[in-house]
Amino acid sequence: MSAPLSVSPIGVVRTPFKEKVSAPRQAVTARDVPGTIELLPEYEHALSDLEGIDRIWVLWWFHLAEGWRAKVLPPRSEHRRGLFATRSPHRPNPIALSCVRLVRVSGLTLHILDVDMVDGTPVLDIKPYVPYADAFPEAHTGWLEKARDPAPGHTVTWSEEARAQAGWLAETYGLELMAPIEAILSLGPQPHPYRRIKKLPGDGAGLCLAYKDWRVLFRAEGERTIAVDALATGYRQNQLFGAARVRFEHDPESLAVHRAFVIRFPPRRDPEPTGDPT
Repeated sequence: MSAPLSVSPIGVVRTPFKEKVSAPRQAVTARDVPGTIELLPEYEHALSDLEGIDRIWVLWWFHLAEGWRAKVLPPRSEHRRGLFATRSPHRPNPIALSCVRLVRVSGLTLHILDVDMVDGTPVLDIKPYVPYADAFPEAHTGWLEKARDPAPGHTVTWSEEARAQAGWLAETYGLELMAPIEAILSLGPQPHPYRRIKKLPGDGAGLCLAYKDWRVLFRAEGERTIAVDALATGYRQNQLFGAARVRFEHDPESLAVHRAFVIRFPPRRDPEPTGDPT
């Protein structure tokens, strides 16, 4: 065997996704989610001629993955698969790639869309997407051809109440929920390993998405529209204020934020326990 190789990051990705559980599984499921790539100063001239290129390949490091496994259980499969037949992050060399849309280059910053990386992800390389060399729509994909996987195709709308709630959280606490929630709901209203969704009891068509320690109350309208009615805390009232009050965890999504949110926007009901944050 040859000597170990070494790589060094050329920059870092900034995205709305602060934890790996909240990040989309693929760039195609993160339609229109904005982000940036901030490169180190020594790569300034390497960005020449990127303008006019619609898509780029970003090679990055699964910095939050621990260890590797020969067989894994992907969300799209009911059976364990060989690691190299999947895109699992648990790899001998945790290298990933995403095809994202390049909006513009500003100094050392690349503004991109369709971001599926966690905030702070190290970037290893950037290459242009070349359709004649990179696109093979007729290629067979083995077990993946039979896998049922949601694709973005739903329009997500926000009620005045939900938009006000999300705007208040963003403005007051820097907590951006709209982009990641839209990325999840654009896949449709059906429960799936990609997202925790349950029907609200006694509420007709009402559904609830559990996004980290928040709840998203929504409805499916027609075949391709998801209507977000309101946001809610994932904690019950007695956990926030009563005898069962739980201790602080971490900012910006600490209990302090949830308590302030409940005071500012009194809840319609206690949240459904679709994955209790405690």
